[in-house]
Amino acid sequence: MSVEQAPVQRADFDQVMVPNYSPAAFIPVRGEGSRVWDQSGRELIDFAGGIAVNALGHCHPALVKALTEQANTLWHVSNVFTNEPALRLAHKLVDATFAERAFFCNSGAEANEAAFKLARRVAHDRFGPEKHEIIATVNSFHGRTLFTVSVGGQPKYSDGFGPKITGISHVPYNDLEALKAQISDKTCAVVIEPIQGESGVVPADKAYLEGARKLCDEHNALLIFDEVQTGVGRTGSLYAYQHYGVTPDILTSAKSLGGGFPIGAMLTTSELAKHLAVGTHGTTYGGNPLACAVACAVLDVVNTPQTLAGIKAKHERFKVRLEQLGQETGLFTLVRGVGLLIGCVLSDAWKGKAKDILNAAEKEGVMVLQAGPDVVRFAPSLVVEDADIDEGLARFERAVRKLTQG
Repeated sequence: MSVEQAPVQRADFDQVMVPNYSPAAFIPVRGEGSRVWDQSGRELIDFAGGIAVNALGHCHPALVKALTEQANTLWHVSNVFTNEPALRLAHKLVDATFAERAFFCNSGAEANEAAFKLARRVAHDRFGPEKHEIIATVNSFHGRTLFTVSVGGQPKYSDGFGPKITGISHVPYNDLEALKAQISDKTCAVVIEPIQGESGVVPADKAYLEGARKLCDEHNALLIFDEVQTGVGRTGSLYAYQHYGVTPDILTSAKSLGGGFPIGAMLTTSELAKHLAVGTHGTTYGGNPLACAVACAVLDVVNTPQTLAGIKAKHERFKVRLEQLGQETGLFTLVRGVGLLIGCVLSDAWKGKAKDILNAAEKEGVMVLQAGPDVVRFAPSLVVEDADIDEGLARFERAVRKLTQG
């Protein structure tokens, strides 16, 4: 016998939820592919992808099947035991990357927390407690735990929560000379996003990543790539480090890895992994059978030549239309990014107004993102249909023209 659910509306958020979010005025209730429907039955095209999370769109049949089968088999056993989906997922990731070992958790922040702890532990064990300093980049974003906001290069996220974790410094992104000036024998790790996502979709220069790799080797420091947003096909390579041809010591992954189901992973080598011996780090839900079963299905779809080539082709389809729109309206000065992580940099006249453009797009039935106040971001499904790209961009164009023409 089913129990009727009590009706809820957007106004309920303001009554019962902690006010740390400011969600849109509508509530999505159903999704299929790259389409979403709200409570009123209105249909929108989704170019936001749950902030680069819904790698295969909404309710992809392979993910629904994997989750349903696992839900009828085994939900949770804790890390007192291992489980088959976790082992299968670890094998898939090890086989497809530089890594030899995987650690599973529930989010990008937790994956980065594990990476930073591992880096400090390795340095402590090999060189002593003085080698603990971490270098990150200005405007970087690595999560919301106290450690990860301290490493992240945006004080607005770390100020006001008491003393920050020490031993962390920040240098300008894509500035190899600044990194060279900062790194020392006390540095245990350098942390870089191959593409800075939250601060504007800014890709790294290949020479910058190559230089960072060389500097880390010279100073016995570990190179960590935060691929929470760029990983699992987002750039048209399974991971962005493969796009650049620069291999890190530690890589973090989340977002697209679960296609919408919460999961994170830290990938590294056997030689480094041994420093997290039994009892040094842990998680209650990490490696959960449900999450790992879904992530296996995600990788089976994404990590194919057909899907990865399609991502690169879809990038061009977006870029051509967006560049043309920017030239015709004066709204954008630059369209940048790799694969299906795309940022449109607003012109001087529109700086600070990314949220206005998001709101205008929603009224025309298309969901997009911002990456800071000056960049409109697109992070759609990696298998978005060309017809949905064309229709979504037509809606976005209508929104932009209404804004720019007054």
